[in-house]
Amino acid sequence: MAKLCQPERVFWCNGSEAEKQLLTREAVEKGILIELNQEKLPGCYYHRSNPNDVARVEQCTFICTDSKEEAGPTNNWAPPREMYEKLYGMFRGSMRGRTLYVIPYLMGPAGSPMSKVGIELSDSSYVVLNMRIMRGWAMLLTSNSVKQRFQPRLHSMLDVNPDRRYICHFPQDNTILSIGSAYGGNVLLARSAWPCGSVRIWGAMKGGWPNIC
Repeated sequence: MAKLCQPERVFWCNGSEAEKQLLTREAVEKGILIELNQEKLPGCYYHRSNPNDVARVEQCTFICTDSKEEAGPTNNWAPPREMYEKLYGMFRGSMRGRTLYVIPYLMGPAGSPMSKVGIELSDSSYVVLNMRIMRGWAMLLTSNSVKQRFQPRLHSMLDVNPDRRYICHFPQDNTILSIGSAYGGNVLLARSAWPCGSVRIWGAMKGGWPNIC
């Protein structure tokens, strides 16, 4: 993915407090975060999203399964091979001059056989800092609690252009690709993108879970 996206550097996240302080400081310096009054609101920062980049982007969200029926009646569908080709073309060189963050996370309680280990690759420090809040950090090399294949996630802000924005689920590959957004649930791919997308499709494929979230 680094070869595809061509970032200037790769940053392996470890979830440490020192890392949080470093990324927060960099985000403030770049104007990604605005530091609030630390006496009244210690540890609090303000983040503004692009006005064209908001929640509720169903028109940009696709379920990519072999058959349209597997995607369910309420989802947008696209063939996996066609969408992989399209998105990989958009990801090519999308991180030039940027940092690619490698974010390992644990979705669910540590030690549970139901928990899922994921790795999200992103060019957004906002994503890293928010994933710290929302998900536990996975010790991929030492954990004995999760023995299944990890859930791969790839995100790039690209140019935050709504005409080049896609959030695509590939349930049969356990993969989510998100491009062209820098907003919340569109890019925090362990959050609504995972349970509200792939989970309901897996459920439908395995026995008819409701196709709603």
